[in-house]
Amino acid sequence: MDKTLIHRRKGFTPLPIKDGLNPTRVRTPEAGITAWDFLDAVISAQRHRHPHDDSSALQARFDAGEVVLRNQTRLRPDSILRQNEDVFFYRMPAPETPVPYDIPILYEDDNILVADKPPFMATMPRARHIVQTATVQLRRITGNDELAPAHRLDRLTSGILLFTKNRGVRGAYQTLFAERQVSKTYQAVAEFRSFPTPLQWSSHLTKTPGEIQGRIRDGAPNAFTTLEDVEQVDNAPYESVHGPLPQLGKYTLKPTTGKTHQLRLHMWQAGIPILGDPVYPNILPEEEEDMRRPMHLTATEIDFIDPLSGKARQFQSDLPLYTHRLIRK
Repeated sequence: MDKTLIHRRKGFTPLPIKDGLNPTRVRTPEAGITAWDFLDAVISAQRHRHPHDDSSALQARFDAGEVVLRNQTRLRPDSILRQNEDVFFYRMPAPETPVPYDIPILYEDDNILVADKPPFMATMPRARHIVQTATVQLRRITGNDELAPAHRLDRLTSGILLFTKNRGVRGAYQTLFAERQVSKTYQAVAEFRSFPTPLQWSSHLTKTPGEIQGRIRDGAPNAFTTLEDVEQVDNAPYESVHGPLPQLGKYTLKPTTGKTHQLRLHMWQAGIPILGDPVYPNILPEEEEDMRRPMHLTATEIDFIDPLSGKARQFQSDLPLYTHRLIRK
């Protein structure tokens, strides 16, 4: 295949995945800047910067040939860049608080891997959560750098997360989720209230990038959730984590859309915010996060027709709602 076509291929990166991490791509805003000055400015501007990511670390990247253009041209510190040129390099992740839970693998074949994601572990690297993410951790555990999630769960949500194991099948499974061909079931714990079931909640939800909370607006509904069942639960396991609580209930939820924070917003709108939710109704300061006290929302089941085999697939979470497998060290 022509190298030019390879470089333009969707998903192509001129540097390989390294230690579970994809290379970072940055684009030059103007012409005439050197590669050194450009990357030095990019690294210096990082909000979450590793304290050792200094000039020596930057020079080491150049020495190793790990600063390149999209066409795999290796850059020198004094290479002059053009405007809107893509430069690839490896980010040095800042120190992160380890997520004190394991991430069990429930199923694996030649094409997919299904994991039980714990709370406090983001699906993909983003912002200050880079290494402590399901994608990076599972790549390191399995040794398969081609692992990629077919869908996402919020960082605080637990449960079923499906990964593809190679690039060739990735699109088929991602399309299932994008086109809503996957039936998803969640369970949440909140104060018990009796509702007639099944009951559909519908709202117009918006989420502004950079804002922590989503919003419920006037307008045509764009988010739909079916409350399938509510039952009382034993409070004791939850009170051992959260202290005294009113009578709790387990809510079985089936969303048919996938808006950001949809289930959390619908539970809040119904007057029953999810136990342990640090955003609804009130935003908990970041420094007060306690990983021993999770939010009790779990993706408990997914069902779909496999796009490759045509067979019905069903995967269920093994994690209980009130606790998770802590890694004992």
